[in-house]
Amino acid sequence: MRIALSGSIATDHLMVFPGRFSDQLVADRLDHVSLSFLADSLDIRRGGVAANIAYGLGLLGLAPVLIGAVGPDFAEYAVRLKEHGVDTDAVHVSADHHTARFVCTTDADHNQIATFYAGAMAEARNIALEPIAQRVGGLDLVLVSPNDPQAMLNHTSEARRLGIPFAADPSQQLARLDRDQVRTLVDGARWLFTNAYESALLQERTGWTEAQVLDRTGLWVSTLGESGSHIRRTGAATLHVPAVPSPAAVDPTGVGDAFRAGFLAATARGLDPEQAARLGSALATTALECVGTQEYGLDRGALLSRLAATYGPAAAQGIETALPGPR
Repeated sequence: MRIALSGSIATDHLMVFPGRFSDQLVADRLDHVSLSFLADSLDIRRGGVAANIAYGLGLLGLAPVLIGAVGPDFAEYAVRLKEHGVDTDAVHVSADHHTARFVCTTDADHNQIATFYAGAMAEARNIALEPIAQRVGGLDLVLVSPNDPQAMLNHTSEARRLGIPFAADPSQQLARLDRDQVRTLVDGARWLFTNAYESALLQERTGWTEAQVLDRTGLWVSTLGESGSHIRRTGAATLHVPAVPSPAAVDPTGVGDAFRAGFLAATARGLDPEQAARLGSALATTALECVGTQEYGLDRGALLSRLAATYGPAAAQGIETALPGPR
């Protein structure tokens, strides 16, 4: 299964505030907020939603195609992604703008305040899918994740025109998209990915009920943090998949991207949605225990042990076929 990932490619500037954001907010002064937090640490890491998912898929032995726009500062980043099995030949390099920046501060409760600078990302709208599909011998799925809004719309429309199945992951861009745009991104998606908050926001943006969203998608996967994930589809009861617990949570940034990588890799190798969500949860927990979105590795034995401890030995044995390495 050849998967293309259309979305952001960025550099992450990650800081940690040892207190709680909520302690600094005055309830009757939220209309005039001017806050400064003294961070204890700063980590500069490679990131971006599409690149994060591509990295996870590469770790799991797939050869994902990354689609996005970057600045001339991307060269070293590209080498590292290629070393992890990611096809970066479709990445557009801007002559005028830097690679996008994600600046995020995390507090003691793992709440986050973040700012995203688009930079070169705006040029992703100029990338066409058809020549990419021709170069790699066809695409089986295009995941449209947060990106320049026009790029998201263009790639969704082109996937429809070319008959390529697509998945919708509008995520952070839901706040910038209007009703018709969100409907365009969701309608006809094979998979729809959101977190708990985005599930409610998506319904508000589209004006569709949960049932109406499900009627327009093949499968709706919602991540719920430490509570696991929900899998919904028309005519079936909601399936709840518990999270893989972590005794050493460090940084939640990019955890949802790791979940998507695990889910897509398992699906690509023929596993059912429940097993796919289990692998996604295990990979998400692995990412949670590292600072940075692409700093985790794949320890096959440790991952299978965590799966067995959470879901049982039979479930782990079934998921083992989706992992690279000896059986």
